[in-house]
Amino acid sequence: MPGFELFGDKERKEVQDVMDSGVLMRYGFDGMRNGHWKTKELEKGLSERVQSKYVHAVSSGTAALTVALASAGVGAGDEVIMPTFTFVASFESILALGAVPILVDIDDTLTLKPEAVEKAITPKTKVVMPVHMCGSMANLDALKAICNKHGLLLLEDACQAIGGTYNGKPLGSIGDLGCFSFDYVKTITCGEGGAMITNNQDYYENAHKYSDHGHDHMGNNRGAEEHPFLGYNFRISEMNAAVGVAQLARLDEFLVIQKRNYTILREALSNIPEVIFRTVPDGGEENYSFLNFFMPTEELAQVAHQELIESGVDGCFYWYDNNWHYYKKWEHLTNLKSLGKLPKDVQEALPDYSKADFSESDKWMSRNISCLIKLGWSEEETVARAKTMAEAIKASI
Repeated sequence: MPGFELFGDKERKEVQDVMDSGVLMRYGFDGMRNGHWKTKELEKGLSERVQSKYVHAVSSGTAALTVALASAGVGAGDEVIMPTFTFVASFESILALGAVPILVDIDDTLTLKPEAVEKAITPKTKVVMPVHMCGSMANLDALKAICNKHGLLLLEDACQAIGGTYNGKPLGSIGDLGCFSFDYVKTITCGEGGAMITNNQDYYENAHKYSDHGHDHMGNNRGAEEHPFLGYNFRISEMNAAVGVAQLARLDEFLVIQKRNYTILREALSNIPEVIFRTVPDGGEENYSFLNFFMPTEELAQVAHQELIESGVDGCFYWYDNNWHYYKKWEHLTNLKSLGKLPKDVQEALPDYSKADFSESDKWMSRNISCLIKLGWSEEETVARAKTMAEAIKASI
């Protein structure tokens, strides 16, 4: 990742189709389109790829999460369980609906710890949202069992994990709902874009209406469409969808490159006894977009990360101190910093995260280093990088 590294003629061709028609909106203007419906094409291709009956493309991964939650009826006061390690979009999508994000610990998968999820369930819990961070997945069998036991929805945030699988099924397709991001730094990109997937027709019908101001999309006259319920605008443009059409067709190509480069790096670091790799649940296969490993202590992880930087190895992250991806720096959530007054349900029900004990998450994140796998590296460049990384890590021990 990211897919923009390999932009080429295929992406230009799809975009030129849209420019030639002049229709950048996904709905209407049938006579001008020259037969081009890029969003529909993207949705059809994604449906086949991720083995889901219904797909609705939207303007971002954040929009996909928001629409998915709304489509399932999540609203004010409902609790959504999510991990301490994710992107801020996870709790933003929950708060946008007046619902309450309930943070729980992760384990050595760097995703939701099932035991922590079970302890966090209350009568207000409606959704469990595992986030498949850095290309790998949660223990979905365990989470599905918990959801079935308590009558909860399982929503997979697979925004960083397209192409990964669990027990042979594409990530995102295993829960009641799944979401992808196609922003500029994802494995496949639309520039800006995302998608919600489901096998539940009711959720799909709700989603495509909700994301377009509540339009019912019945008939051929957009101006005459009715509005069965309130909605908002989360539409993707045809221009963005066109890029996605080309990139989706290249996903297998990208995954082969990522796996090759990932494997070269992993094999080089496997010779260092102090390095322990992230746990991938049995039956799971990553999409190989990141290589994640643990050092023996927080101090050694910090030293190793600095050695990697000083050795010229870019793209290696120490998420423990990261502003966007780990709860420790989410002061705007902890302190409820908002431009306007937040819903009463959120103000009264949100836990005081300034006093929360997430020591289990800290145990793993403080020792973790996460290295981006780029598509643009040649095999020779990756071998050289692997050698440099191994030497830097050995120097830190």
